[in-house]
Amino acid sequence: MSRNLAFGTIEGRERLVTRFQESTNEYPWQWTPAHVDEFFGDLRSMKHSAQSTIRSYQAALRAFCSYVASPDYGWGRVCEQYFGSHPSQVCFDWNTAVHAQTNESNPKRRPFTRQELQAFFDRADDEVDRIATLGRKGWLPAYRDAVLFKVAYSWGLRRNEVRHLQTVDFARNPHAREFGKYGVLQVRYGKAMKGSPPKRRSVLTVFDWSTEIVADWLERGHPHMTDGLDLFPSERGTLVSETALNRRFNRYCEDLGLSPGLDIHSLRRSYVTHLIESGMDALFVQLIWGRNRGVFDVQHGARNRTVPRDGGAYLKLSITRDRGRVHAGSTSFGVRFAA
Repeated sequence: MSRNLAFGTIEGRERLVTRFQESTNEYPWQWTPAHVDEFFGDLRSMKHSAQSTIRSYQAALRAFCSYVASPDYGWGRVCEQYFGSHPSQVCFDWNTAVHAQTNESNPKRRPFTRQELQAFFDRADDEVDRIATLGRKGWLPAYRDAVLFKVAYSWGLRRNEVRHLQTVDFARNPHAREFGKYGVLQVRYGKAMKGSPPKRRSVLTVFDWSTEIVADWLERGHPHMTDGLDLFPSERGTLVSETALNRRFNRYCEDLGLSPGLDIHSLRRSYVTHLIESGMDALFVQLIWGRNRGVFDVQHGARNRTVPRDGGAYLKLSITRDRGRVHAGSTSFGVRFAA
């Protein structure tokens, strides 16, 4: 708690330690490195756990052993007094996975192609029409999820980011009036750094069709689900669950016969890939996409100043010129950042 870790992180590590104890059928003061080898060997060979999962589990177990074996907390003396033994560290460099590279994602993960993305969005729209034609009440959640998937792509959002969006998170960009009141999206639940709260960032609107989708949802769908601020609520008034989104996303992909490797995060990957393929400057995409830097304000300025620098410097004219699109329009030009 004192390290400001998220409650989900603490609960997950607690479950891992309990699971390890149940697997070994031994108490912490009786654990040995052989128990570590056996437990994680089973996860790799029997459960086929991902390498990143194994490493995170080992980090959690190592942290727990460091805690109970540290003389600063006195658990060793208590165990020695009552049980005749004391806990010790059982996770070492030679029996745990090494974090050798930053990106440990599954190589099968990939973005959508433009044709796949269009087919996916069409499948989501067809599901709404199908349920509505049958006279069932499930058309509204299907409509919500169809809009959610498009919003995740249009602004390059993670699953948790798009789930937490609210109607008040959109703002005008006075230098891109064609987007109306949806010129900038304020993401308030971005991916957090270790021990920090969710990171905020602002994402510029770059697709003209995205504003129409949000406006139509707020007019035709959102009022029938809630009178609150959450943009994508469930039928019970809570946030739509990750499980429900994953289930619908996977079903659409299976219906279309799309190859493995696509998940909801592929919408975010596709956002970056398609912007660069359309001719947008890679530096601009990096600035609005990354979680370490946010775009707080965007201003249009003179065309003859093109130095891509923070704090008010102008960016290249090609930065916001979208030459090709998947139902996407080009934005205006001459953008500069004012941090």
